[in-house]
Amino acid sequence: MDPRVQGIVARFEALAPADLPRLAEIYTEDARFKDPFNEVQGLAAIQGVFQHMFDALQAPRFVIRDVIVQGDQCFLTWDFLFVLGRMGPAEQRIHGGSHLLLAGDGRIALHRDYWDAAEELYEKLPLVGSLMRWLKRRANA
Repeated sequence: MDPRVQGIVARFEALAPADLPRLAEIYTEDARFKDPFNEVQGLAAIQGVFQHMFDALQAPRFVIRDVIVQGDQCFLTWDFLFVLGRMGPAEQRIHGGSHLLLAGDGRIALHRDYWDAAEELYEKLPLVGSLMRWLKRRANA
């Protein structure tokens, strides 16, 4: 695996709250980050997204499944595992992917996450889930 990406993967899989001040080691100062809930630019804003993840969820962690690298482009598939109090004590899983654009120094300049919030999250919530499943059945009928 590309050594630049190998280091990034290792950091994501071991990410803990104490690591957030060191995100500058893998993100450029003006990096952009986008997922289904956030669109931010700048290292401080990206640190804020990850801080919120650690504040809102119990035991969040990433397991990287696949890595594809071509030049300065990288695509990762991953499982995001966490416990969310109102969903019960069971560990939840979101499967998704990340497109990374690496800067000349190997750090991330663009990070875009792709995952289906309806299927991977909303359908699992007690009240919203029944509505989402009903809507999905109606759309597929």
